[in-house]
Amino acid sequence: MPDHPVDDSDWDSEEERPSKSARKRAMTALQDLGTRLVELTPAQLAQIPIDDDRLSEAVLQARKISQHGGRRRQLQYIGKLMRDIDAAPIQEALDKLDGLHQEESARFHQLEQLRDALISQGDAAMGSVLAVFPEADRQHLRQLVRQLDPDGPRAKEQARKLFRYLRELQEASGSDS
Repeated sequence: MPDHPVDDSDWDSEEERPSKSARKRAMTALQDLGTRLVELTPAQLAQIPIDDDRLSEAVLQARKISQHGGRRRQLQYIGKLMRDIDAAPIQEALDKLDGLHQEESARFHQLEQLRDALISQGDAAMGSVLAVFPEADRQHLRQLVRQLDPDGPRAKEQARKLFRYLRELQEASGSDS
C-alpha cells in the first residue's frame, strides 16, 4: 500500500485517466517537437511563436551543446517545458514551414526537369519551357541551349547558366506550377 494517498478528485468517474503509455507518448511527441525547434535555422526559428522565455532560452542553449549526453538532457528539459505551454501554435508554424519547404523543393525540381529536357532535347523542348514561362526571351533561351555542349569542358557552367535563367523566369512570374 502506498505511503501517500492518491487524489482522484480531478477525474470524473465516467472519464478514464490516460494510461501511462499514452502520457509517455505525449511527452515524447513534445520532446520531438522541441528537437525540431533546435534543428531549425535562426531565420526559421524567428518565425515560430514561442511565448515562453524559458523555452526559447532552452532551445538556444541546446543549439550550443555538442556532447550527446548533455544535448539529450537539454532536449528532455525542452520537452518538460513544452508540457506547460500550448504547443499547437508551434506545431502549426512548423507544419507551415514544412509546407513552404515542400513547395520550394517542387519548384526547384521543376526547373531541373526543364533544364534537363533542354539539354537532352534541345530546341524540341523549347515549347514546354515556353508553356510554363510564356514571357521568356525565346532568342536568349535558344542561345543558351545552343551554347550547351554536354561533353564540353564548360558543360557544368553552361548548365548552371541555363538553370539561373530559368530560376529568374520563375521568380519574375511568381509561378508555383
